[in-house]
Amino acid sequence: MAKVIAVAGKGGVGKTLVAALLINHLARRRNGPVLAIDADPSTNLHLALGVDIDDEDLETVGDIREETLVDVQSGSNLGGMSKPDYFDLRIQQSVWEENEFDLLAMGRPEGPGCYCAANNMLRISIDRLSGSYRYVVIDNEAGLEHLSRRTTRDVDVLIIVADASMRSVLAAGNVSRLVDDLHTRVGERYLIVNRVPAGKDGEPMLPESLRQAIEAQGLNLAGLISMDPVVIEFDALGKPVGDIPADSATRQAFDRIVASMPGLN
Repeated sequence: MAKVIAVAGKGGVGKTLVAALLINHLARRRNGPVLAIDADPSTNLHLALGVDIDDEDLETVGDIREETLVDVQSGSNLGGMSKPDYFDLRIQQSVWEENEFDLLAMGRPEGPGCYCAANNMLRISIDRLSGSYRYVVIDNEAGLEHLSRRTTRDVDVLIIVADASMRSVLAAGNVSRLVDDLHTRVGERYLIVNRVPAGKDGEPMLPESLRQAIEAQGLNLAGLISMDPVVIEFDALGKPVGDIPADSATRQAFDRIVASMPGLN
């Protein structure tokens, strides 16, 4: 059974960085195959992971859904296949295979019209595909409203990402509360605070007001990642997260954070 890990948080806090760090960390451990699911409509996880593919060549689940609906409405018999079998085939064909992980991009949200039946079949196809992996890491859009549309599986670990601002911490609290309204059950929940200014000793130092806010929001703080010039440079140059040096502050902090999460060990 795959272990499903969802990464969420408001836009601009480094959510995709954390998702890519996690995928790279799990892949380096070689404890089983990893499926990375890019559920953010902006579809840029492949860039953070260093996947060498042009955007126009990356087929998404959204593309498959729209194309299939057009085919059905035009009277196509889908090559003599049933719609569930056709979705299964197309989903498998859209998986981009790398040496250390596989990637599935969800793509654009639904357009106008009824997508309930199509979404249900896609969800079943994605769940079936996920069963072939030890880990499934989902880089979500800013909220989690659509997580239950992506998978019927329970989420074993939810990682909420915030930056060192009050607005971001409050948004993280909203994300955590939103989980309780979903039909998807969630196991462990953690907060990672990214881009934290360093104190005099060079370690990330979170203001007491933010620590109090985190506690008031009922969030489980797993750790802090400092504002790292190496990450800033990598981001500016478009370098993949996997190339961040092992001795960098970000990599070392992240490895310590993952080690503190029982659900990932």
